[in-house]
Amino acid sequence: MNKRAYNFNAGPAALPLTVLERAQAEFVDFRESGMSIMEMSHRGAIYESVHNEAQERLLSLLGNPKGYKVLFVQGGASTQFAMIPMNLISEGQVGSYVMTGSWADKAFKEAKLVGGAHVAGSSEDKKFVAIPELSSIKAADNAAYLHVTSNETIEGTQYAEFPDAGSIPLIADMSSDILCRPIDVNQFGMIYAGAQKNLGPSGVTVVIAKEELLAESPSNIPTIMRYSTHYKNNSLYNTPPSFSVYMVNEVLKWIEEQGGLAGIQFKNLEKAGLLYDHIDGSDGFYSGVAEKSSRSIMNVTFRMQSEELEKRFVKAAELEGFVGLKGHRSVGGLRASIYNAVPYESVKALSDFMNHFRQTQG
Repeated sequence: MNKRAYNFNAGPAALPLTVLERAQAEFVDFRESGMSIMEMSHRGAIYESVHNEAQERLLSLLGNPKGYKVLFVQGGASTQFAMIPMNLISEGQVGSYVMTGSWADKAFKEAKLVGGAHVAGSSEDKKFVAIPELSSIKAADNAAYLHVTSNETIEGTQYAEFPDAGSIPLIADMSSDILCRPIDVNQFGMIYAGAQKNLGPSGVTVVIAKEELLAESPSNIPTIMRYSTHYKNNSLYNTPPSFSVYMVNEVLKWIEEQGGLAGIQFKNLEKAGLLYDHIDGSDGFYSGVAEKSSRSIMNVTFRMQSEELEKRFVKAAELEGFVGLKGHRSVGGLRASIYNAVPYESVKALSDFMNHFRQTQG
């Protein structure tokens, strides 16, 4: 087998090697059925058992919160940006949004199109390099919900704690940091996440929500866009992305093997600490983008003294097998996405490379 790349892609991102190898072993003949899981009916007993197992395993990792349901839907977080206001904003209401960067802004714009949107808090004055003070976040009086983006991949910021939404549901886009640490699900009315960063391959989107938010949807929106459709049909109303759901189940098994969310958090803090310590200790050769109190443990964003030097860094890194270190085109700079499946060894190799680059180019 060829040497694995040091994969720091922002998404689709690294998957655990053991999961890929297990999937490879089962790819052609799944559970002695004579078929791949991709070839079998989503109405059949074999696929349905995997589907249900993945839902149960996800809730189990989150502490089995009472009254919550897991949905598997399609269209990524981007479709959720529209589905949430379509399903949850009633006449005379708005969705309240905390503006923390590029992804929060996309969610806000969709709500403006299909319902009504209100800014409950913002860090735009800081160019989104920090999460707003929780005490500054205020939902509108007529808010149907308060929406946050738990981790901004582009700017490299992450909530350390979440705001109290009071009597309205707190909704979180956790696409880029779901299952990176323990959380109290009971704080949230709904959590949603595209799978392609911490949960599996692209193609499936996970929604974890209080059942009362899912059970009744407006009858004037398209059937496929109603949460109630997916809730009442156990996410089998239309053909699910069966291979992606299978892979999510395998990734969840792998997380259990790492010691669950506490074990995963320990590893993630270790990886992030290694890079941030290196950046902070480089005498300004590297400089972190996000404010220290808002730093993400999933996306480490940093700059160098000039764009020309950053280009040289990316080029030299690519020659050494490092993939995905270029910052998002909208902000430039550099970014190492160190999701759950990125091994410590890859992060240590990057830290060593950064040290070598500084010694030779500094």
